[in-house]
Amino acid sequence: MNVSITARKFKAHDTLKEFIKDELKSLEKYSEEIFDVDVILSYQNVKGNIKIAELILHIPGQVLAATEESDDFKKSVSACIEKIERQLQKIKTKKSAARIK
Repeated sequence: MNVSITARKFKAHDTLKEFIKDELKSLEKYSEEIFDVDVILSYQNVKGNIKIAELILHIPGQVLAATEESDDFKKSVSACIEKIERQLQKIKTKKSAARIK
């Protein structure tokens, strides 16, 4: 799995990058066919400093995406991972249901 982390308008710390890579490893239990993962981190400097994480995941025949906002990048990334996990589970159950038929 190729992981690309892009930080817009700031430089992401190595600890944040390692956290993201560790979180992404949990997706491998849902699909072994993950090609690439693009993680885009940005923030809006309005009230409360909103941190935005966007995940774009490439699997054979599909591209899955999730976006989340919070006051912390780790919270945003974790919420995106949860959204992607639900999408991967749905795809996995559809594939297994198709095999049964």
